[in-house]
Amino acid sequence: MPCSSDLHERIARIFAVSLNVEVPDADTDLFDAGLLDSLAFVELLLCLEREFGVTTSVDDLEADNFRSIVRIAAFVAPRVTTSSRVVPFRAHA
Repeated sequence: MPCSSDLHERIARIFAVSLNVEVPDADTDLFDAGLLDSLAFVELLLCLEREFGVTTSVDDLEADNFRSIVRIAAFVAPRVTTSSRVVPFRAHA
């Protein structure tokens, strides 16, 4: 899955719907802006797994991989397989 604006939009919707965070720009540093703390980070990882089928290993847990929507998309894109369920984002109860 290429790093497209669609992928950026889907990740932004995860922030808006699941984390209740409006990210002003895809390049915004989520940590420096105080938009992503440790609890929200864990929820983000769960949402990425549900949305894209992406699992995260301990080796992947570098802050730079999750610093912005652009970087999250770059992290997610190569990990999404054709067998993963990639459907439009819906809030999970």
